[in-house]
Amino acid sequence: MIRSMTGFGRAEASHAGTAIRVEVRAVNGRSREVRARLPRELLSQEAELRRVSGEFFGRGQVEISIRLSGGAHEPVLELDLDTARRYSEAAATLRDRFGIEGPLSAEGMLGLPGVARLREPDGPGEEVAPALFDVVRSACLHAREMREREGRALDQELRDRLAKVEKRLEEIETRADEIKQGLRDRLERRLTALGSELEFDPARLDQEVFLYVERMDVTEETIRQRSHLEQFRETLDLPGTVGRKLEFLLQEMAREANTIGQKVSDSETGRAVIELKAEIERLREQVANIE
Repeated sequence: MIRSMTGFGRAEASHAGTAIRVEVRAVNGRSREVRARLPRELLSQEAELRRVSGEFFGRGQVEISIRLSGGAHEPVLELDLDTARRYSEAAATLRDRFGIEGPLSAEGMLGLPGVARLREPDGPGEEVAPALFDVVRSACLHAREMREREGRALDQELRDRLAKVEKRLEEIETRADEIKQGLRDRLERRLTALGSELEFDPARLDQEVFLYVERMDVTEETIRQRSHLEQFRETLDLPGTVGRKLEFLLQEMAREANTIGQKVSDSETGRAVIELKAEIERLREQVANIE
């Protein structure tokens, strides 16, 4: 079953007094790209995090955010009392010199540059690593399950679109056969009518009529198009990452549709070709979200 590239997963756990929260967001991408948002004490685990995420995602942009809280992993609020004193003295000077009333409040002082800052803990995060990757796997699993649910909906949408492509193809084939036979008949009638005025070899005439009609024949293109449709359906049933192969098949389908459009000459068949191209483009839009 195909999978969408869009998904979200969240998981939480506690280990040795530390709360671990992991969120995974996945969106479309040409290849797999993992972005990690980690607290400073877990930066050494980034390579392993990328390896673990590769167990769940074959393609797409994946962002993994990890937060640790509790105990030694709580951010520490640091105050620079010397800077605060200088601000207070400067405020007193302004009040005395310019008659400005009102004290500088503690809340206001906390908002001044350099007075307060949150410092992330410096301690290593190795002690939470065993539990951490269990939580990461759980969040990744939830995101992949969401991708699979969306994939089931995409699968049905794609199969419905393929049926429409096939219907347009049948219309083109039926119309092309009628046009080819009608063109052959008209040419033969016209040449027969001129037969008394022209000298020609009937065998050569048949050959020329055949070659002229064959230049407008789309049988070869429609056969290849049907082969692409069959391969597309087979690919939908394959396990793993299939989006790239589907994109390639759609490129070939679009190429065959363009060739058919160049060969047909009547407006009715031309409309069917336009609809065929439109359905292929709708397929392309959907396949852009398949892993």
